[in-house]
Amino acid sequence: MTDTDTDTPRSRNLGNLALIWRFAIRYPMRIVGAGIALLVAAAATLAIPDGFRRVIDQGFSGAGGDISQYFYYLFFIVVVLALATAARFYFVSWLGERVVADLRVAVQRNLLALDPKYFEENRPSEIASRMTSDTSVIEMIVGTTISVALRNIVMGIGGIIYLLTLSPKLALMMLLGIPLAIGPIVILGRKLRNVSRHSQDRIADVGAMVAETLGAMKIVQAFGQERREGDRFDAAVQSAFATARRRIVIRSVMTAIVITLIFGAITMVLWQAASDVINDQITGGAVAAFVLTGMIVAGAFGALTEVYGELMRGAGAAGRLSELLREVPEIRPPANPKKLPEPARGALHFDDVTFRYPTRLETPALEDFNLAVEPGELVAVVGPSGAGKSTLFQLAQRFYDPQQGRIMLDGVDLREADPADVRNRIAMVPQDTVIFAASARDNLRYGDWEASDEALWAAAEAANAAQFIRELPEGLDTYLGEGGARLSGGQRQRLAIARALLRDAPLLLLDEATSALDAESELLVQQALERLMTDRTTIVIAHRLATVRSADRIIVMDGGRIVEQGDHAALTGQGGLYARLAQLQFESSAA
Repeated sequence: MTDTDTDTPRSRNLGNLALIWRFAIRYPMRIVGAGIALLVAAAATLAIPDGFRRVIDQGFSGAGGDISQYFYYLFFIVVVLALATAARFYFVSWLGERVVADLRVAVQRNLLALDPKYFEENRPSEIASRMTSDTSVIEMIVGTTISVALRNIVMGIGGIIYLLTLSPKLALMMLLGIPLAIGPIVILGRKLRNVSRHSQDRIADVGAMVAETLGAMKIVQAFGQERREGDRFDAAVQSAFATARRRIVIRSVMTAIVITLIFGAITMVLWQAASDVINDQITGGAVAAFVLTGMIVAGAFGALTEVYGELMRGAGAAGRLSELLREVPEIRPPANPKKLPEPARGALHFDDVTFRYPTRLETPALEDFNLAVEPGELVAVVGPSGAGKSTLFQLAQRFYDPQQGRIMLDGVDLREADPADVRNRIAMVPQDTVIFAASARDNLRYGDWEASDEALWAAAEAANAAQFIRELPEGLDTYLGEGGARLSGGQRQRLAIARALLRDAPLLLLDEATSALDAESELLVQQALERLMTDRTTIVIAHRLATVRSADRIIVMDGGRIVEQGDHAALTGQGGLYARLAQLQFESSAA
């Protein structure tokens, strides 16, 4: 899936609704209960005309006698109908909510297993819209539409059978109108399903735009782009409305044609029925029952046109969700993954690695790259933007596989190991600190979800984060806001360092933040980093001169290759790229 507007025949097919059945069949007793309630409710509905027939023929005939029994019969039917309808509503509504909940969990689990390439080629905000708007459509389909469809099919077929028992001639006359009603459903339905698919795509675009704009609200306001973003959103909404309007027009035309044909047929049948009553070929009660049943049958087939449109919409939603469930990660464990050796050492080797990002295949991010980082070594990586520094971290965590060469962790090729085992031996502190919209406790426990409070506080102390956490309104249980909005930049960095400490992995990947911090925060972060790097193999994308000077080895990268390496003094004396970068930092610090 790389184009959200792609509309293949498979995505439009009602067969996509099989996805719903695969999730609903997990609850057979609920389905049976809903089915029984539906059949009883449909039978009770069809019994009402027969009750009126008895009341009219027996109660209004003037023959005398007790007519209470016919009214008792009619009242009993109403009670049964009410109870069966309530039971049907409960079962199908429960199934709708349950299926949607299971579907969302299944989609989310599959998304969590996909590699970064997928999210580079597809907008996460658009995927999130599928998880909300499309699953809401599925909930309506399961909780309402399918039940309505089945009920109307049962009432339509049962009503036709009852009509045939009342008057075969009149029933056959009315049935001639049904093929005329089916024709527009088939013809217009094909166009409707295409428009329904496009309508869901436009709704997803609106949701994606809202998420993108709200997530960058400070930038929008800082650059005074509120009006432009408002206009852009208005254009997206108008596009969604225009597509929805086409869908509404088609459904309206379909409904008008079908109702005209069905009720026109009923009118002709009533004309004939009136003649039959005059000729004593049918009773008045039978005509009343025939009319009521005919209206039920007509209403059932008329409702099916509405249902068909909703099913087409549901098929589009199910198709879009099926695409997410069908996605298979390219980075996955081999059939027989090789175990990483124990104890873990943290040795990382790049052997003749050439790598191109899937979205930038024309430019190598790394080319014939070789690097051996030994256990316990602190290696600083420096270089200009685009040199390939961050790519080292992406490959080390096996978010991607190189096109050539191999990467070894403790002597095992990453492609031969389980990616989860590889990542368990790595602690990562990214440059752009990620803080989840959760409590401080849960953000820390991301490093080790089973960590005790004592371990959390120990990590916080080592990261110089304990003091500000204690000062939060509810301590560890304080909600930090989306993206850690309630924390300063330095506090977010120290929280990320504490999380990495809890990970306690033998290999540390550290991308130092370049954001400007005040002197006190800078010192606290630097002290926390020094504690974090102790007794670990560390690769650091260095932006601080203090980190570079303390490194065992400095790797200078440019154009995806190592162009220099050595210690600070030796590289400075060479007068090459490192010397120029160091000079720039000196001048920046002095300024």
